[in-house]
Amino acid sequence: MEQHYLDTLARFICDARLTDLDEATLRHGRWVIADSIPVVAAGMQVPEMKTFASNHLAQAAAGHAWVLGTGQRAAPLDAGLLNGSAGCWLELDEGNQFAKGHPGIQVVPAALAVAQETGASGADLLLATILGYEVSSRINRAGNMRLSIHPHGTYGVIGAAIAVGKLRGLDATRMRDLISMSATMGMSTSRNTLLEGSTVRNIYTGHSAYMGQIAARMAQAGFKGERDGVESVYGKGVVSDSYDAASVMHALGQEWLITMGYFKLHPTGRYVHTAIDALEDALAQVGGRLDAGSVERIDVKGYRLAAMLNGKAITTSFGGRFSIPFALATILHHGHSGLLPFEDAAVANTDVQALVQRVYVEEDAAYTAVYPGLQRCDVTIRFKDGRPPLVGHCEMTKGEHSRPHTQQELQEKFMSLGNPIWGESVTSRLFDACMRIEAISDMREFSKGYTL
Repeated sequence: MEQHYLDTLARFICDARLTDLDEATLRHGRWVIADSIPVVAAGMQVPEMKTFASNHLAQAAAGHAWVLGTGQRAAPLDAGLLNGSAGCWLELDEGNQFAKGHPGIQVVPAALAVAQETGASGADLLLATILGYEVSSRINRAGNMRLSIHPHGTYGVIGAAIAVGKLRGLDATRMRDLISMSATMGMSTSRNTLLEGSTVRNIYTGHSAYMGQIAARMAQAGFKGERDGVESVYGKGVVSDSYDAASVMHALGQEWLITMGYFKLHPTGRYVHTAIDALEDALAQVGGRLDAGSVERIDVKGYRLAAMLNGKAITTSFGGRFSIPFALATILHHGHSGLLPFEDAAVANTDVQALVQRVYVEEDAAYTAVYPGLQRCDVTIRFKDGRPPLVGHCEMTKGEHSRPHTQQELQEKFMSLGNPIWGESVTSRLFDACMRIEAISDMREFSKGYTL
């Protein structure tokens, strides 16, 4: 009788060693961890998140895990919940088009917290993170999640659970149950939260970190899952009507989806980045900047997922991160991208809001047809004085594996987010440690050297 694919998958996870991975996979794994840490800390500074963290920590269990951006520590469940929730607030977290979501920010908070609590090595943390990311990404790639469902808080539970299970040393039998159980422990999430700018969406990644740890505890205690809980959820109409188990196993251990992920430099939803790239292409023709007051209108043409982000009734900072009209208007007004153009003051700026109303976004069916292989978008800026319009184009969004950001750009992002919170010296030392994470022998002892 042929072995069930979940048995094979569980054995693969349990047997995997860091020496099995090539340098490209290891390098991307380091960057997923490194990129997540200051992104979480910066997200923790948002007023709602500061209040949530303060209230939660007042009742949280003591522990060794960083609650990043607070200077406090807590038990892994509490740290995972808070760090996971903060990690996607600013929309700067890593993502993966092939995994159809953001695996990193759902795996790292749980893995980091448990590694700090147990004293696992940096090498163990790196391996667990890569495995949780890889297997959960393959599972979601194999399904066809409904567009109405937000992918955060769904397959991320599987990724967090696998990472924690690996760190906890589960055997193959319990790892198999862990995969099956965790697949059934996701949320019924709503993609509409993005279109409305609803911040409840940010708890979804915290849920993944929390419930992934709960699933691992259940597996340790001997809880049993369905024969194939993954198939039940991803193939029988719960979140998806189709699921190809064979594709989960295709080139397992040879092709690593983590190397196909992207990193963000703009604090917006991923599909907004394509329009920003097209805007930057247009602005490059006039030295990188123009007077926003001279703009009559802006026409944007893109693929369906980008065209959906066409909202103009922007009332919150979070909502502005999922609006192409707002993103283009505020970047033109401020003359640059970054955190400032997406803060509440920018949303309240009447000049920005007036320009938002003059940005028109539509789908180009031909662009949708070639997505995600090509991520095309056109931005046409028309002027009040009748001068010839500026036209910019994006073929592939910056940050994708075929058009990656440079290491210097990613390091500058790390420093720019970390410096205001921790100071330049601590931030620089932390970055260097992340880049050589395998050299850390004990994550609990290592973490004692930092108040983050």
